[in-house]
Amino acid sequence: MTEIYRTTVSGAGPEATAFIGQGMFVTFGEDAPEALREFCFIIDAAAQTSQDIEVGQELVLDGRAYPITAVGDVARKNLDQLGHVTVNVDGAATAKMHGAIHVSGEIMPELAAGSTIAILVP
Repeated sequence: MTEIYRTTVSGAGPEATAFIGQGMFVTFGEDAPEALREFCFIIDAAAQTSQDIEVGQELVLDGRAYPITAVGDVARKNLDQLGHVTVNVDGAATAKMHGAIHVSGEIMPELAAGSTIAILVP
């Protein structure tokens, strides 16, 4: 496996976990807009992807791998420039939002400060 992205969660807005029950979460870098910050997990936006994010790769959250099933057309750009991505754990074959990554899996981990987010190429 080749790692093409890794970052660490540095904090979370008070409502960041509200979407977990709906099978999704949102990240943003330290410069997240105030209106969105309370709903996001804050990550180190200096982290950059080393290649395109594609179906068949794995999103790894605190060591647990989730196969990527769909990638929005601006997901990589938003992640690299803003630390922003919406992750949906629904196994969708088509991205519902331009900046989304969809994965398959059943159990969402409890992200918190210190959690790691990585993308691996098999």
